Amino acid sequence: MRKWLINKLVRIINWLASRHIRKFKPVVVGVTGSVGKTSTKEQIFAVVATRKRARCNVGNFNAEYGVALTILGDWTAKDLRVIGRDVAVPPSNFQKARFFARVIFVSFFRLLFGWRGLYPEVLVLEYGADKPGDLTYLTGIVKPNIAVVTAVGDVPVHVQFYDSPEQVAREKSKLVEAVAASGLVILNADEQRVLAMQHKTRATALTYGFSEKADIRIIDFENKIEERDGELRPIGITFKLGYDGAFVPVRINGALGAAQAYSAAAAGCVGLAFSMNLVDISQALLYYKPLAQRMQFLRGINDSVLIDDSYNASPLSMNLAIETVQSIKAKRKVAIIGDMLELGSFSPAAHKKIGELAAKVFDVVIAVGPAAAAYGEMAAKGKIAKKHIVLAQSVDEVLGQLPTLIKPGDLVLVKASHGIHLEKAVAVLRRAGPEDLVRR
Repeated sequence: MRKWLINKLVRIINWLASRHIRKFKPVVVGVTGSVGKTSTKEQIFAVVATRKRARCNVGNFNAEYGVALTILGDWTAKDLRVIGRDVAVPPSNFQKARFFARVIFVSFFRLLFGWRGLYPEVLVLEYGADKPGDLTYLTGIVKPNIAVVTAVGDVPVHVQFYDSPEQVAREKSKLVEAVAASGLVILNADEQRVLAMQHKTRATALTYGFSEKADIRIIDFENKIEERDGELRPIGITFKLGYDGAFVPVRINGALGAAQAYSAAAAGCVGLAFSMNLVDISQALLYYKPLAQRMQFLRGINDSVLIDDSYNASPLSMNLAIETVQSIKAKRKVAIIGDMLELGSFSPAAHKKIGELAAKVFDVVIAVGPAAAAYGEMAAKGKIAKKHIVLAQSVDEVLGQLPTLIKPGDLVLVKASHGIHLEKAVAVLRRAGPEDLVRR
């Protein structure tokens, strides 16, 4: 099946998506940023879905076909694997064409006979921007009524495709620029590059973060961990959200790290736009379940505890994960950390900086990937003994050693870019039993 046919089908799907927006007129909430997009999208969905019929992207299916397909239907993860890139056996063009043909048939039928009362009132869409031009393409399909920008960072993920972090910020700001004057823009007040985007729109702007200047402010943040029967167990994170002088307590079960609080605050801003008060928002966030491989607490072998954050990594998210581990008391702290990919010329300095931080927090460093050798180098210069530093070019090299390296009571962080496949390490270290340690 020729690629030109796939491209033709995609153009039809994009046109159908635009027609669905015109016919059914949902409120579109768009989320972008270099980190935290998916968790923020999920928390926004958890809040909005308590009041409105809502739909959001499956997982992080946020680019190429993802936005249009979310507009067109509530497809399952199995459906979307047919056109996914990150699968063991790449789908053939024939499989893609057959799926797209099905989407087109269903979508035309809905346009002709669909009833607005059955279509979602709110679409929460994650807008990915791996390279320049992606957001121009996606906002050409659908412009958001509400735009949320999470964070960019000094060394953003995918920066190898951009000239600088500033160019990444300019790309992300295209989502803000796409919002009409009657819309709403929600920005992270703790990052100057994001906060400056308020000058790129005539829409109303709301800000969130730990800053005293944030419209929705996070205070009294704490990772709640308890030790029971010699094991660490997460209660979750607790904090207070404040708006217009009022504060309410918020708890998110099973979540770890300040990144989850940022996502909750962004979701709170969206909740305000739907006339929810802070108490409503706090209650809605109790329905949010942290995503797999994102700061997920798991039982480990040898009575260890794993923090599985293996889905992806950037310098900013790596910093946040290590800082979270730093805040937790444990007998011994082990880092299984790998390369942060797609950093281009920023890669050597970024890996060195993370290595310096890891040397201050961990007792054992297991570095996986060519660039991750910098972690080991900085660990050796720090307080970590050489016998507690392991270097591997790939995760397969170290899998056999892991059971002997992990001791009872260890707190183990597993984090790297998705292409390093540290989920294999999690599979080796995870103890059979309940999926997580969230206290129910």
